[in-house]
Amino acid sequence: MPNPSSSPVLRFAPSPNGLLHLGHAFSALYTWQAAGLLGGTALLRIEDIDAERSKPEFTAAIFEDLHWLGLDWPEPVRLQSQHMDAYADAGNHLRDQGLLYPCFCSRSDIAAAADGTDPDGAPLYPGTCRHLDRGEQIERLERGDPVQFRLDTAKAIESTGMLTFSVAGPLVTDRPQIRHARPERWGDVVLQRKGTPTSYHLSVVMDDAAQGVTHVTRGRDMEAATDIHVLLQMLLGLPSPVYNFHRLILDDAGRKLSKSKGSESLADLRARGWTPDDVQRAVGF
Repeated sequence: MPNPSSSPVLRFAPSPNGLLHLGHAFSALYTWQAAGLLGGTALLRIEDIDAERSKPEFTAAIFEDLHWLGLDWPEPVRLQSQHMDAYADAGNHLRDQGLLYPCFCSRSDIAAAADGTDPDGAPLYPGTCRHLDRGEQIERLERGDPVQFRLDTAKAIESTGMLTFSVAGPLVTDRPQIRHARPERWGDVVLQRKGTPTSYHLSVVMDDAAQGVTHVTRGRDMEAATDIHVLLQMLLGLPSPVYNFHRLILDDAGRKLSKSKGSESLADLRARGWTPDDVQRAVGF
């Protein structure tokens, strides 16, 4: 096995909140193929920060599905739920810089006040709580009001200046090109919630740095989120990997496959007699 400290490191990082489908299979196969082309290592990471939706049986199913596809990975597998203290420390670092503030707005509050959408199409947070005075913040926190902690994105950008990142494509082996990040289009994203010291954005950049990830392969639907990740990497003094964005697997209606939409799982396909070769043909490998 290549030494991760001296060779490329990639990762496949599913969430155990449902069963894997053909879109996951393509992303995993793509990542392992990319690692082979680069002469590197593919890691498996389990992104289980959502304690309510993440289930041990789904983690076990991920292992089973990937092994069935013929993939293997170095042990131990990193579980995000085992690293909450590190994420909390990162959040505290941002708070010490004055870059996090408490927000008490509900989703309906934000939807009613928003005058635009973020790159995912969600109502863009209008900054309602950004300028609450300290006294009101303390009063509402002590009262136990539902709270989430948002990044003051404009202030963060002011401290970092112009941000760039490297993108290799269409092939992961292509010479990386420099692209400008635009985190301002996301507004003030949530990085922590009451009782949960992290979010996807915060934990993913911490994990990639901790695991020495040099290349991130992800679907094109995640391309815009890279803006926030590059900003956090700069704020936290973390390295920025080379990014590569692959195509998505779509259903007959042209929609991205999704657990929430009930896309047929790999386990279902296996029960119907599919083989790993059938999966590869179905996703164009």
